[in-house]
Amino acid sequence: MTSLPASAAVARSLGPASSSALSQERAELRKAAEGFESIMVRKLLASARAASFAEDTPLTGGGVQQFQTMRDEHFADIAAASGAFGFARSIEASLAQYLPVKGDS
Repeated sequence: MTSLPASAAVARSLGPASSSALSQERAELRKAAEGFESIMVRKLLASARAASFAEDTPLTGGGVQQFQTMRDEHFADIAAASGAFGFARSIEASLAQYLPVKGDS
């Protein structure tokens, strides 16, 4: 059995509205919801790191912290795109009710 890429698995789990037949507005809403989830995950990771009780050592300097930030940002983007936490899916579902239905003017 082959596994699907994370984006395909998420699209399949969201049902028929998530296929390539998405309206432009719905696609933009999904992108915005994923962006918001990514920001939320970044903030969660930053808060967790701020609460660290690790001592400062030569291996915890500014360079390492910069790479940790970059890694956290990348992780947050992947988590949001894959729907790992479900924030984007929930936001999208809540806001989709305000989108015009096809055929409405």
